[in-house]
Amino acid sequence: MTSTAPTTHGPAPGRALSETGDPLLLTPGPLTTSRSVKEAMLHDWGSRDAGFIALNREVMQRLPEVVNAAASHVAVPMQGSGTFAVEAMLTTFVPPGGEVLVLINGAYGHRARRILEIAGRRSIVHETAEDTPPDLAAVERILAATPSITHVFAVHCETTSGILNPVGAIGALAARYGKRFLVDAMSAFGALPLDANAIHADAIAASSNKGIEGIPGLGFVIGRKTALAAAAGNATTLVLDLHDQWTVLEKTGQYRFTPPIHVIVAFHQALREFFAEGGQPGRGARYRQNCQVLVEGMRALGFRTLLPDALQAPIIVTFHMPPAPGFEFQRFYDGLKERGFVIYPGKLTVAPSFRIGCIGRLDPADMRAALGAVREVLASMQIAVPLAV
Repeated sequence: MTSTAPTTHGPAPGRALSETGDPLLLTPGPLTTSRSVKEAMLHDWGSRDAGFIALNREVMQRLPEVVNAAASHVAVPMQGSGTFAVEAMLTTFVPPGGEVLVLINGAYGHRARRILEIAGRRSIVHETAEDTPPDLAAVERILAATPSITHVFAVHCETTSGILNPVGAIGALAARYGKRFLVDAMSAFGALPLDANAIHADAIAASSNKGIEGIPGLGFVIGRKTALAAAAGNATTLVLDLHDQWTVLEKTGQYRFTPPIHVIVAFHQALREFFAEGGQPGRGARYRQNCQVLVEGMRALGFRTLLPDALQAPIIVTFHMPPAPGFEFQRFYDGLKERGFVIYPGKLTVAPSFRIGCIGRLDPADMRAALGAVREVLASMQIAVPLAV
């Protein structure tokens, strides 16, 4: 999938480019997208046109299939980034008298807690370090000791570190104690196996620009129909009211407010490509290969991963900042960007780090090219490999 097709000014020698001549985004989203996804946005659509309404309906009908929940759950779109969907989920499904056990091991758990605080919803926090999954025994003790808890919230893959959280085990605990389970599956949706009913999830939030490989601008929540129907009147805002959005779409096929039409059309194309690749099993297999090539190659160069393999999701990998004299992250970042690769700064509090993503329209050949670029940049910084640790 790496291309050397010229841009307006022509690529630098050896530079990696996407199908359309853009740098490859080794990030957790926005991602490198296919040419066909980009081309889907070249046309204008009316938001109340029958063609667009049918296209949007197809997208919403197919999304629950990704988490094996077509019979029990419905997809409700929400204009905005993934955080819009998470806030819509929390403030629609949690009633005014509800209380949420928020499991935190990164920035997105903290964001959920802040959403609840602003919305006036009570919460209890169980927090572990960014490289540590929730302590399930401690979670059970909290649930047993706090009958006022109505919901449990967890992040499937916390991209602060790339850690894979045990949502199946968490959902089982929530069900055992009669609590509702809400999941932020933003970067994991479509990339990792997830069965909404097997994990007892009332709602799963995700977005268009992650594992389905669309572009940013549309969040969505896959909610249990019975729980969504019971959520009328819970919402704390007009625009983020999932129940209202759902009922209007069901009745009219139209959004309450202007939808991000080009985003949805691109997402429709991306979803078709997702299923053509074999759905989650096919997409997930490519991402696992990408991750394996990346991790093995970076370790061979002397970089250390933050997480052990058992906790590493094939979404984004966090690497410790090397202690090598002369290593400067900004020079490293800029050197990779000059060679056609955009990576991510670190977001940890536990250690200085940076992150490299494995998802998007990338394949193992792209990851090997990225490793070659890493080696080149280190050489330009006069840093020998393997790195001294």
